[in-house]
Amino acid sequence: MDSPYSLIALLALVSEFVVSTSVSLLNLRSLGTVPPPELADVYDHQRYERAQLYARARTRFGLCASSFDLLLLLGFWAASGFERLDRAVRSLGWSTVPSALLFVFSLLAARGIAELPFRIYGTFVLEERFGFNKTTALTFVSDMLKSLALGIALGAPALALVVTLFEYAGFWAFLYAWIAGTLLLLGLQFIAPAWLMPLFVRFTPLPDGELRERIMSYARSVSFPLENLFIVDGSRRSTKANAFFTGYGRHRRIGLYDTLIERYSADELTAIVAHEVGHYKKRHVTNGMLLGIAQLGLTLALFGALMHWPPLYAAFGVSEPSVYMGLVLSALVYQPIALVLSLLSLARSRRNEFEADRFAVETTGLGVALVSGLKRLAGESLTNLTPHPSYVTVHHTHPPLRNRVLAILRAGG
Repeated sequence: MDSPYSLIALLALVSEFVVSTSVSLLNLRSLGTVPPPELADVYDHQRYERAQLYARARTRFGLCASSFDLLLLLGFWAASGFERLDRAVRSLGWSTVPSALLFVFSLLAARGIAELPFRIYGTFVLEERFGFNKTTALTFVSDMLKSLALGIALGAPALALVVTLFEYAGFWAFLYAWIAGTLLLLGLQFIAPAWLMPLFVRFTPLPDGELRERIMSYARSVSFPLENLFIVDGSRRSTKANAFFTGYGRHRRIGLYDTLIERYSADELTAIVAHEVGHYKKRHVTNGMLLGIAQLGLTLALFGALMHWPPLYAAFGVSEPSVYMGLVLSALVYQPIALVLSLLSLARSRRNEFEADRFAVETTGLGVALVSGLKRLAGESLTNLTPHPSYVTVHHTHPPLRNRVLAILRAGG
């Protein structure tokens, strides 16, 4: 780390860690001995204590995992790992694209192997201890291998294209890469629900009956073009319940976890579905995609500028610049910008949740059922009812339960 720019790079690398660690410690301190009055019926005393233990255990585990991740990166950097790996790849005499694929996937593979014990502990020790885990060793390995195969099948061509463009397309390479990336993101919105997600979870059409008829009738009442509802076999991996909306056009689908259907009333399920419909009707999914595309363009433009900046390579002890090395190093020093953008994205996500709740209340009149459903979801997942505001700002896609309940009551719930 002889370059004067190394300190700047170091600050960039540790910025997110410092912020995340600080708010996590504040979150631990904010754990209350009693729940807020509005949420007094979520837990009995014994289960509330268990929720506090779960929050502490998850936070400490997260701090250990993030600390290890940072130390691993800093150790690799201090040992001239980037330069050594680059020399090994260049010694093979391959052209730019194969060299890029080998370099990047070597880094990712090494990181994946190093972090595997944390994934195993999180699933089979931490989640098991609190009664959530239903994942078998076979399912765990299967999911990992499928994710690896998809990462190679989708990531390798995308990386090859980006490297080729930045290598040969000149100044406007970032624009061409942005167009290609946008097409890929849009394509995934259509193929993921129908082709990719079923590789990991089973989608079964919700059978005819009162629940299906109520939900389909509601969808028609708000002019939501819903062809089918699906039961998702979430119980194969966890006891936690969930619901989601994904896709566009005829690939649009709402998924309800089997754990949700088994334990919740028809009113609660209808209100939860109405919330998911609210995301569609309020254009949250479309707007999120557009913002994601804009962020991709900004990121690629910055990467394009940074990879031609000699101090970037000097900061990490790399003697010979290259497109693939420039992409990797740019991604590392981009972290402060990524942190700021994530704060804006999370704030938008929390605002969207309030809007979707309000839509559900206004279109169903089932505010009481929605509150009941949200409280049960929180109670069964051992949700922390008193998160620190700074932790919510940095990490939460959803507002705290108390804020949502109060907003639903104000909306007529």
